[in-house]
Amino acid sequence: MTPASASSLKAILGPTNTGKTFFAIERMLAHRSGMIGLPLRLLAREVYHKVVDRIGAQHVALVTGEERIVPAKPRYWVCTVEAMPLDVPVECVAIDEIQVATDFDRGHVFTNRLLHARGISETLLLGAATMTPLIRALLPDAEIIQRPRFSELLYAGSKKISRQPKRSAIVAFSATQVYAIAELIRRERGGAAVVMGALSPRTRNAQVDLYQNGDVDFLVATDAIGMGLNLDVHHVAFADDHKFDGHQTRQLTPAEFGQIAGRAGRHMHNGSFGVTGHAPDFDEELVKRLETHDFEPVRVVQWRNAELDFASIEDLRASLDQTPKLRGLTRVPVATDQHALEFVARNEAGAAAKGEAAVRLLWECCGIPDYRDISPAQHGEIITRIYLDLTQHRHVDADWIAEQVRFCDNVTGDIDTLSNRIKQIRTWTFVANRKNWLEDPAYWREKTRDIEDRLSDALHERLTQRFVDRRTSVLMRHLRDKHMVSPEINDRGEVSLEGHLIGSIEGFRFTLARSEGGDAKGVAAAAAQVVAPEIAKRAERVAGAPNEELVLATDGYVRWRGQVIANLIEGEQLFTPRLIILADESLTGPDLERVQDRLNLWLRHLINTQLESVLSLEAPADLEGAARGVAYRLYENLGILPRSAVAEEVKGLDQDVRGKLRKLGVKFGAFHIYVPQSLKPAPRELALILYALKHGGVRQPGVAELPQIVLSGRTSFLIDPEVNVKLYELAGFKVAGRRAVRVDILERLADIIRPLIALNPVTHQGELPPGAAEGNGFRVTVEMTSLLGTAGEDFASILNSLGYRVRRTPKVVAAPVAETTTTTAETTTSETTETTEATEGVEAVAIETVDTTETTTTTDAVAADVADAEVNAAAADAVEGVTPAVEVVAASEVATETEVTSATEVIAEAEVAAIETATADLGAPAPAEDAKPAEPEFDEVWFPAGRRPDNARHGGARNRGQRPEGAEGAAEGDKSERPQRNFRRPDRPEGGDKVENRGDAKPNRPRFEGRRDGQRPGNGGGKPFENKGGKPGGTRFDKPREDWKEHRPREDRKPAVLDPNSPWAALAALRNPKSE
Repeated sequence: MTPASASSLKAILGPTNTGKTFFAIERMLAHRSGMIGLPLRLLAREVYHKVVDRIGAQHVALVTGEERIVPAKPRYWVCTVEAMPLDVPVECVAIDEIQVATDFDRGHVFTNRLLHARGISETLLLGAATMTPLIRALLPDAEIIQRPRFSELLYAGSKKISRQPKRSAIVAFSATQVYAIAELIRRERGGAAVVMGALSPRTRNAQVDLYQNGDVDFLVATDAIGMGLNLDVHHVAFADDHKFDGHQTRQLTPAEFGQIAGRAGRHMHNGSFGVTGHAPDFDEELVKRLETHDFEPVRVVQWRNAELDFASIEDLRASLDQTPKLRGLTRVPVATDQHALEFVARNEAGAAAKGEAAVRLLWECCGIPDYRDISPAQHGEIITRIYLDLTQHRHVDADWIAEQVRFCDNVTGDIDTLSNRIKQIRTWTFVANRKNWLEDPAYWREKTRDIEDRLSDALHERLTQRFVDRRTSVLMRHLRDKHMVSPEINDRGEVSLEGHLIGSIEGFRFTLARSEGGDAKGVAAAAAQVVAPEIAKRAERVAGAPNEELVLATDGYVRWRGQVIANLIEGEQLFTPRLIILADESLTGPDLERVQDRLNLWLRHLINTQLESVLSLEAPADLEGAARGVAYRLYENLGILPRSAVAEEVKGLDQDVRGKLRKLGVKFGAFHIYVPQSLKPAPRELALILYALKHGGVRQPGVAELPQIVLSGRTSFLIDPEVNVKLYELAGFKVAGRRAVRVDILERLADIIRPLIALNPVTHQGELPPGAAEGNGFRVTVEMTSLLGTAGEDFASILNSLGYRVRRTPKVVAAPVAETTTTTAETTTSETTETTEATEGVEAVAIETVDTTETTTTTDAVAADVADAEVNAAAADAVEGVTPAVEVVAASEVATETEVTSATEVIAEAEVAAIETATADLGAPAPAEDAKPAEPEFDEVWFPAGRRPDNARHGGARNRGQRPEGAEGAAEGDKSERPQRNFRRPDRPEGGDKVENRGDAKPNRPRFEGRRDGQRPGNGGGKPFENKGGKPGGTRFDKPREDWKEHRPREDRKPAVLDPNSPWAALAALRNPKSE
């Protein structure tokens, strides 16, 4: 806090019902930061919720003795006065009800805040007008602003308890009196709510809600209603004029009468006060003072020295006994914490308090409130035990506090028993909210708060059962008024008369609650008189309701303001479902027709707006032929279509036609063709409902759950085998392995993998990107797993489902090399490949040679998308657009031919660097003979299915076998989601005659094509491959794969000399050790 001179100091003074607290909240929120101190925890919670509603919970902290809600960076602090963190600098500080400074127990704290708590820019002191002279004396620089009362307060004289007007509060000053009056009102008037200071804040709020909601018309309370409660009270009746103030029984002062009577009449509504029971009539002078709010000013306030000396217990006592030096201040009588200090100073706790830190901790322990109010000795024993635990063990013994809490954890018993347990648990709630007092403070805060809440709820239930008779209340009103008032309908559709449930209206249907006793017929007759008009009013409101008030849920019901009014059923077509109005005989004729017309109009509007981009695909005017068919398939499938389902059609679309589809919102992805605009949660939920109506109903598994997953933004999740796979697709997900992956995320994954597969390490400049691997493969990266939100086996199952296969090879272990063998690049590469095939079982695939001297590209399929693209020597992939999910023309449509390069070009510099890392330090010492072998580590490289992993073997040419789904984009010739495999011998054309001179190879070489189901004949027992003409010829592929080893590079190829320092030479030496 800042010095007083640095802050604008204002005192806002006036009687109750003058809007002081509201004004303080508005001023605080006008600054960038602020803090308000309130007299009660109950009032602090009320203000906290108001501020949270205005600016959000992330900016507001709530700090009381028993509760702490502190976000990371709060701007505003709502606290009880005792709990205000004065070390937090804020621009505005407000202190409410400063007249409490006269209280013997708490007054010194309010006085301290009044004198020292300051905001950087503004300080507000709120309280009764009786504080005006004292503020002027203590704070001469303060600006005093008087606020007049908004309504008048009049004296109504004396009336019997049973004749008090509705919306009255009857005030007594002991629990016995309160209970007796509440019992009488229950018998005579149907019931009353009870408010006492001994109740927990939760119970007190629940009882106040009982009164505010109209369940009861009367409130019986102690003077606890005089502060911190905003009630709709029209009249306040005093049943007594004496109270016990903790020291003696005395008559209330005029100011205390005024504080309580001022609760009658709020804002602009006038209020009245009077007496009842055994209370004598007020004399004329007191009445005049109460009506004019003219009371004796406060002369002195309680004060205690706040600058304490913790050198020793004696020094602490002496500093507490200091007297004030300013006029208007008086030293407070010995307070509860000081009584506790005197007790513990005489036992072992006092003996252990040596040194400033120990004395400070002892004084902090003495600040534990005595909620139980049994005896100072018992309270002192608790303080002693806590202090000794803190000094000896640094935290309170968990077993001991667990036993204390366990004793309170019991919701059985009567009102007094539950009240006593609440007092006890509040002590442990206070302890749990102290810093570093408990080993696991978060657990104990939650535990004690839960017990207090359950005890409070149980106490509220007991009070309601004892003092409220809802049926009697209703019937007494009915008999007295000779008619039933309009029913009250809550958010659950329950119809009640004066708080008594008589039935419920669900939409346009009324159900009478079961009634027993002689009043059943009367209740039924009364209900019949009021339900029909109510349903007619509802029909009128629904007919004119805006679209926002009508909601279609996944259960197929249409709700208006939470009430079910119609059911969605299957229609003739997918996009034309029908609505059935759920109504009884109370809704007929024109009212029913208006409701039906309104709901039909709303449903049509809902479908047209949520699925507008899908509906536009039904019959586009500028599309013809295959394009029109693709659009209609998308329309039928509600905006998401697996690409494999229309592979042939898409293959025949030129770029102009695709551009027209894109203008309609269609996106061509590697795995799906879809409408991105329809992937939002609302369209997906509606699509699920429409599909379910036609296929299994909306009650089937997945219809209710999947929209919640879509709304949560999850990119993938484990599938439920009970859910129809089609529902996952309609929700915007593809089932891949054990998980469902969002279709747009799957396209982004394809965008990551595609350049890695297309990467040529020989020609790549600079550092290889993460995930790059030799032989047109890739490694799984963190980017991939983070994108899908999964890793390990689940991620592997996704890749497998997409057509990728993994090669797992042990990582190279460094070993000493005696001699490096120099060999040709061709021999080393061939032997390495053969070893990999023998170990991993990789099936051999014929490699297509590439002519580096001439590259030809089929331009009719890719002219629009690859006009400026650089053609790669390995594959001419045409990328459609620049969106994350690009469409790539299959390599089979972009035929290229190149001359075979020399074998030395195979060894790309990027690959050499990777292998050098694995084979570094070949001269490291061998492990000891008795050492345990380490768990082998594997290098996992993923390859498109049907592609030979070591495809750079023949002159660096890339394998032109079929890619997996999305590997190089969606191939235009795809027939199914599992990729087909194409095999071609590099030295033979389609007819089977061997090409003797490779240099004479002609363009558009014929090739062998594998089975479209992805199975090799040699593995699956299928028939041998045939050439495209359908005749046997060329090389057979149905022999055991060992025969493939015969197909090695021609012997007449000129060998290349391998660098003896190359890692290939090191690997060759390891595999073929030189004989001694």
